[in-house]
Amino acid sequence: MKDIEIIFPRNFDLKQFIQMEAEEPFSMNAISFLDALATILRNDLRSIHFPEIYTFAFFCRKANLAMLKRTYYPCDRSRLGRGIAFHITPSNMAMNFAYSLVSGLLSGNLNIVRLPSQKFQQINVICNAIQTLSEKQEFKLFTRRILLVKYPKLNSATSYFSSICDARIIWGGDKAVEEIKRNIIPPKAIDITFADKYSLCVINADVLIKENSPKNIAQLFYNDTFLFDQNACTSPHLVVWVGSEENISSYKKIFWDNLHHLVIEKYVLQPYSTIDKLLTFYNQLIHLNGIIKTTTPDNLIWRVELTELTEDVTKYRCNCGYFVEYTASSITDLLPMISKKYQTIGSYGIAKEEWDQISLQKNLIVSERIKPLGKTSEFSFNWDGHNLINELSVPLQLDN
Repeated sequence: MKDIEIIFPRNFDLKQFIQMEAEEPFSMNAISFLDALATILRNDLRSIHFPEIYTFAFFCRKANLAMLKRTYYPCDRSRLGRGIAFHITPSNMAMNFAYSLVSGLLSGNLNIVRLPSQKFQQINVICNAIQTLSEKQEFKLFTRRILLVKYPKLNSATSYFSSICDARIIWGGDKAVEEIKRNIIPPKAIDITFADKYSLCVINADVLIKENSPKNIAQLFYNDTFLFDQNACTSPHLVVWVGSEENISSYKKIFWDNLHHLVIEKYVLQPYSTIDKLLTFYNQLIHLNGIIKTTTPDNLIWRVELTELTEDVTKYRCNCGYFVEYTASSITDLLPMISKKYQTIGSYGIAKEEWDQISLQKNLIVSERIKPLGKTSEFSFNWDGHNLINELSVPLQLDN
């Protein structure tokens, strides 16, 4: 196989890797390793610049993993990892590979992870931490269960790794998933795919006015969107406002002004993004009825007002600070458009009971991915309808 860059380990023995055995989910080996990884990441000075690394480290803490074990692997179960899990992660997301790897490790598997093609400093920080642990005697054996690689999109490596895997986890757009699935996996292997999704947020202006914390709300929204350039499937592209007309009108300006100040302070807009925003707007003008572009002071944030909600809104979107807005009479206005295409709904000021009613009317488990504003990207082993621990492991067959 040509053009493969092995990021970890420094010396890789494929024969030894293939011969290693699967473990039980949430093994002490996996929990100890991830807890040690969390400690290194929290102490790495480079992590100061990347709050998402601190979030990941918090997820990997022993106390959190113990709680997750109680939820996903009760003591009355007996399972083993499937064997080799091959993870293909999106090129435009820095942290996706880390959570996918953790899913594979905690479900008891050996893991081959194709890292993003883009260069992210966050990846270097985490890979360096894994390398440091691999040099410690207590983790030498366990870290042999990890292979982290980079290679070009069109490469025979995908075909080869697919041919030896027991589970293939594909993160990406619909076209990427379709292309990767052309590579055959063994008959008993499974595919877990995460394709194109769309996310939105709903903000109750009546509640916001009472709480009077515009800077905090703007920061929460920033964390959901600009931290990931809106590339995450969980990042809202549509902002739906509910509440009284007076409160919505007054709070919109406060909200967007505070967000704009944050973006100026923290975000760097790439030149190509401005062109993408313009092209997206023209596309929306052609295909969506009655849209209006809100005047903004610069290209950092684009806002487009919708006069009606339709399913088509998911087809025309952009990242890097491009938002469509809609003023709704209530969250029931979302009923015609919510479908399995939706990943996450960020919620502020909406009661759980209201979302439960939406779930019942749409016959969808909408409430599984209703997240508070600022926490839409929180990772869970229940993701897009997949229970990753269960699907990446199999029941242990015990002799009578």
